[in-house]
Amino acid sequence: MKAIGYEQTGPIDAPNALQMFDAPKPVVGPRDLLVEVRGVSLNPVDVKLRAARAPENGPDILGFDAAGIVVETGAEVTGYKVGDEVFYAGDVTRAGSNAALQAVDERIVGRKPETLDFAEAAGMPLTAITAWEMLFDAFRLVEGGGEGKSLLVIGGAGGVGSILIQLAKTLTKLTVIATASRPETRDWVRKMGADHVIDHRGDVAGQIKDLGLAPEYVAALTATDQHYPAIIDLIAPRGHIALIDDPQGLDIAPAKPKALTISWEFMFTRSMFGTDDIEVQRDLLNRVSQMLDEGVLQSTVTERLGAMTVESMLAAHARQESGRVIGKQVLGGI
Repeated sequence: MKAIGYEQTGPIDAPNALQMFDAPKPVVGPRDLLVEVRGVSLNPVDVKLRAARAPENGPDILGFDAAGIVVETGAEVTGYKVGDEVFYAGDVTRAGSNAALQAVDERIVGRKPETLDFAEAAGMPLTAITAWEMLFDAFRLVEGGGEGKSLLVIGGAGGVGSILIQLAKTLTKLTVIATASRPETRDWVRKMGADHVIDHRGDVAGQIKDLGLAPEYVAALTATDQHYPAIIDLIAPRGHIALIDDPQGLDIAPAKPKALTISWEFMFTRSMFGTDDIEVQRDLLNRVSQMLDEGVLQSTVTERLGAMTVESMLAAHARQESGRVIGKQVLGGI
């Protein structure tokens, strides 16, 4: 089968940073679906792995978000059949979605929204899982909860921020403050439903105090090391900080006086470790799919880059590295 991958780490403008090659058909395990990939999207994790994780046995196939059609099922699969349309975020320990076919555990797969085409559907799973787990696993909120409390989303116009704002406004009673610095990103987070917008290039703590708020929850989605002192200043006592990026190091000592909780969100944890509740990701994806079809949630896709080719994937990686992507980028099948 055709696939796009990389053989060595390095910058995206290096020769052969990505290449098309022939790969063997994926081996289908007992709980696996073999999916004909019809759409993919790009996430920061793709860029991070390409730049830092050297392949060990030939080219690595990147890609985590995908949507497609089931063409084969493992012997123990019960939830899907050949012909079903699905979407999912994959498993960081397995070959990715930038290929004609991908094997994926049925327990982390949801039914594709009927109102979205394959490429647009592929823009939703990874960020939706991340945002959902941040709200309900990390922050331990319950649906309909959070009344009288607030959430600060740092980096509100990115993929995770865009769906996190929507889920928080739809499923909880939190007041949502989002950061955005450009006119177009400020307009975008308002469209997503943010109650307040502040500029993360300015005095974040001062702007929060001017709103008369002290957020109980902070979703630190980008540049956490840069914003950490302000977060410690602005957050309410016994507040909770959840982060997804990779700061070089955080001194947790300043968090002690406010008795803060600091935690990571990593949506691949359930699939990496085969946790007992791995099916949670299937269930939440099905819920997100239903909400998209009902118009309760809106797509966060802003850029369509055509079919999946080496050239279009190089362009997608370069755009992602620029840090100026609003929402999500998507591509069609290979």
